[in-house]
Amino acid sequence: MQWGTRSGCPLPRLRVLHAHLAHQKCLEKEPLSSRRNRTQKRTNKRTIFNYSFPYHHDIIHIMSDSEADKLPDKKAVEDRGETIGAMEPMLISESSRHYGALVDLTVDLTARSTQLKSALPPGVVEALARLVRAMNCYYSNLIEGHDTHPIDIERAMQNDYSDDPKKRDLQKEARAHIEVQAWIDEGGLKGIDSPSGRVLEIHRRFGELLPEDLLKVENSDTGEVVALVPGELRHRDVRVGRHVAVSPGALPRFMARFDQAYGRLGRANAIVAAATAHHRLLWMHPFLDGNGRVARLMSYAMLREALDTGGIWSIARGLARNETDYKQHLMACDGPRRNDLDGCGNLSEEALASFVGFFLRTCIDQVEFMQGLVQPDKLRERILGWAKSQRNLPGKSEALLEAVLYRGEVPRSDVAEILQTVDRNARRTTAALVERGVLVSESSRAPLRLAFPATLAHEWMPGLFPEKPKEEH
Repeated sequence: MQWGTRSGCPLPRLRVLHAHLAHQKCLEKEPLSSRRNRTQKRTNKRTIFNYSFPYHHDIIHIMSDSEADKLPDKKAVEDRGETIGAMEPMLISESSRHYGALVDLTVDLTARSTQLKSALPPGVVEALARLVRAMNCYYSNLIEGHDTHPIDIERAMQNDYSDDPKKRDLQKEARAHIEVQAWIDEGGLKGIDSPSGRVLEIHRRFGELLPEDLLKVENSDTGEVVALVPGELRHRDVRVGRHVAVSPGALPRFMARFDQAYGRLGRANAIVAAATAHHRLLWMHPFLDGNGRVARLMSYAMLREALDTGGIWSIARGLARNETDYKQHLMACDGPRRNDLDGCGNLSEEALASFVGFFLRTCIDQVEFMQGLVQPDKLRERILGWAKSQRNLPGKSEALLEAVLYRGEVPRSDVAEILQTVDRNARRTTAALVERGVLVSESSRAPLRLAFPATLAHEWMPGLFPEKPKEEH
C-alpha cells in the first residue's frame, strides 16, 4: 500500500519499503547523503521526500504490500517480541561526560524562567499565556506542514471560520490544540499520575476535538481509509523516516517502561526528561497519527510543571525556527550505540545527550526572547505608542492601558480616577478598549485585565510570529 494523504489535508506521498531491524542498523553506518540518494532511486521513479529530512512525525508509513521483503500490514495486533531494552537509555547517566554540562543548562534555564515570570504581574502573566497558546499552536502545527496563522486561530476561537473547507478544518485543528493546552494550563493533568496516561489523555482530548476528515488516514492508491481513534494505541506497523517503530503488540510494555523511567523524577531530571521522553515517545510512535504534536504538548506540560513557567514561553517556536536541526537530532537519537564509550543501552547515549543539549539551549533562547519582549520600558513604549496612534480611541486611553500593564488588573471603579474624568467618559474609554480586544473582563463588573490580541502581536510583541500579509486580512 502507498499511504500519503490524510483526507482533506494533503501530505507528502511516501511509498515505504520494509527493512529488517538488523539491516536497519547497518544502514546507520552508511553516509546520510548516500542513503538518501539510494532511497530516492528505488521508489518507482517518484520523489519521496519534499522536505529536507525524512523525520516527519505525523506521517505514517504502512508497510508496502508490493515488496517481498516486508512486514505484513495486519489489522490484528502483532507482537514481534521486542524487549524494552531496545529503547534504553531513557535518561542521561551521571557517568556520562555530558551530564555536568546538561545539569548546568537546567540550572540556567530554571533561573531565567523564574526571573521572567516573577517580573510580571499575575494579570499580565495570564494574558501573555493566552497569546503563547496561539503561538505554540502555530509553530507546532507548522512543523507538521500546517500553516494556520494565529490571527486565523484567534478567529476560530471566536467561531469565525473560513468558508474554504480545508482552511476551516485547519482552524478547527488549531482550536483543538489550544483547548488542550488551556486544559493543561488549568491543571488538567494533575489527576493523572502515569506519564503514559497523560500522553493517552492528551491524544484523546486533541483527537476528539478534530473534524472528522482529520481523523482519517487515506491510502492514496486504493482509497482505503483507516480511522484514527483518539487516545488509542495503533494496531498497525509503521515506519518513520528510516526508523521502524516497535510492533503494535509491544507498545503496552514499552509504555510501561516509559512510566517507570519518567514517573517520579527530581527537578533536574524532570527538566532533562522533557527532552529524553520527547524522543522516546516519538521512537515508540504509539499512535497512528498526532505523535509529534502530542510529544510537544507533553514536553510543554513537563516543563510547565517542573519550572512553574506560567505558560508564558514555549519551546515550539524555537523548534520550528530550527526545524532542520530538530529533525536531525531526532534521527540521530534513533541510531544504535556507537562504541563502548557510548553509554550502556541499545541506543546512542551520545546522540540523546546532544539532543538534550539542543533542547535545553533552545528553551533558554526562547526564554531570553520573551524576556526581551516584555522588558517593562520597551513593552510600555510599544503599547502606549500604539494607543496614541489610534485616532478612533478616546483620549487618555493610554493612561488606562499603562495602569493595567503595571498593576496587572484595575477595578472598574478606579478608571475615572486614573483618567481624571467623569464616570461616563471612563465607561466610554473602557468600552472602546474592550471592543478593540486589548482589555478583557470576566463580567461587566469584574476588574479589567490586559489582553494581547494576535492582530496586534506584530506591534506589541514583534517577532513572536510572522505578520499576516495584509491582503489576507
